[in-house]
Amino acid sequence: MLDVASTASLHVYVSEWENGKRQLSERYARILRPLLGVTDDELYGRHAQSAASAEVGGYSELISRIDSARSVSLTMVKTFMDQTELLRTVDRQMGASSLVDQMTGHLATLEEALTFAVLPETRRPVALALAGAATLAAWQALDAGAVERAWRNYELGKRAAQEAEEPMYLAHATAEQAYVLNEAGRPEMAVDLVREAQRLAGQHVSPRLRTWLFAAEAELCAKASLADDCRRALDSALACLPDGDEARDPDMLSIFLNGGHLARWRGNALALLGDDDALSSLYAALDAADPTFIRATAGLRCDLAQAHVARGEFDQAQEHLRQARLLANRTGSVRQRRRVEQLTQRL
Repeated sequence: MLDVASTASLHVYVSEWENGKRQLSERYARILRPLLGVTDDELYGRHAQSAASAEVGGYSELISRIDSARSVSLTMVKTFMDQTELLRTVDRQMGASSLVDQMTGHLATLEEALTFAVLPETRRPVALALAGAATLAAWQALDAGAVERAWRNYELGKRAAQEAEEPMYLAHATAEQAYVLNEAGRPEMAVDLVREAQRLAGQHVSPRLRTWLFAAEAELCAKASLADDCRRALDSALACLPDGDEARDPDMLSIFLNGGHLARWRGNALALLGDDDALSSLYAALDAADPTFIRATAGLRCDLAQAHVARGEFDQAQEHLRQARLLANRTGSVRQRRRVEQLTQRL
């Protein structure tokens, strides 16, 4: 049983607690929490409201936020997506390390808009914008070595894609999340997850995204030493690839994939398997590489180094690793730097 002050003293205490003149002790907090039905933040005034004022001001603030969310127009959603595109472009050319604050703020704005949007016609466009942004933020976090943040952002992207009823975005976020499992040393589980992404995509998926999903499966199968499965997935990717040099998927703006990109992916997978055919695909990809894809080029240099190491061609491997290290340092990619160091130890 707790000893408490007299009734007269409690009147004084309550007044002083409300006016911030007395610090609320844990003894009285244990009594007030269940009585008032409030959280610690609310009880200790971290939201700067007393229990009495919160009842009125809280509803007022809630309605204000709901009204603001209702006013989010398609133009505003386009602005959100344009911001994501800008962050994607900067990331591609300069790396993710300088974008943490901007990306965090961008996600917070989108989450706020979605949290207080009420009706589906408002929620779905915002959810779609959040799905794309969260998946980009997750990939950036993985590149920076922040694996738990990457996982949480993929989960956020998946939930947003489900809310938006967009199977392509759900499949893409799920397949990219498989790379977190692979980086964590669970390549077999990663293969299962990328195949689940293909199932989630169903028939409502663009040819370029379907190609991307098969290529991701091939890479992860190679990392899991599933050579036959890897080659089957590569064949499926090639069969799905649209004709022409266009790389951008108009239905899924985060996907860049043409014959040159797929050649790089094929070479990477074959290099992981120690296949001699890897080099021809990788050098073809290097010739066709977009110079603005800095991080991707660092990965390609690592792939070439790996292929040369498998053939015992250490001088060539060392030169590609030198180039890869420069590019990884330029973008601040922890993931690529780790790979460079791992390959360097094999020389």
